[in-house]
Amino acid sequence: MAKDKAAKTAKALKKGISKKGTRIHTKTHFYRPKTLSLERKPEYARKSVPKKNTLDKHAVIKYPLTTESSMKLIEDSNTLVFIVDIKANKRQIKAAVKELYNIECEKVNTLITPRGLKKSYVKLSKDFDALDVANRVGVI
Repeated sequence: MAKDKAAKTAKALKKGISKKGTRIHTKTHFYRPKTLSLERKPEYARKSVPKKNTLDKHAVIKYPLTTESSMKLIEDSNTLVFIVDIKANKRQIKAAVKELYNIECEKVNTLITPRGLKKSYVKLSKDFDALDVANRVGVI
């Protein structure tokens, strides 16, 4: 009996055991196996020319606002008011003001008016006076 068992085991080891059949899924969810994902090697570029940035410093700031309330802000709280491009964000506005007027701004607040324009309140740092800058820009 032991000899038969040993012979059977030796035969199985020499031949190999085939364990075919369906896999038993123990979980309720099936997770698709991760297959080989190759890197893309396009034959040609989909865009012939890279997209140009249309929002440069001159396009970001449209014009300074010269209303009574904006004049009051210039005098009282050292703040300039600009109408800016609707797509411009606060960082772009800050950079454009710095480049165009050579001034440092402390912070930028924005709002979209009911007319659909974006208004930006640029608070200048303590080193700069809004009245002087407004004179230089041509607001006053």
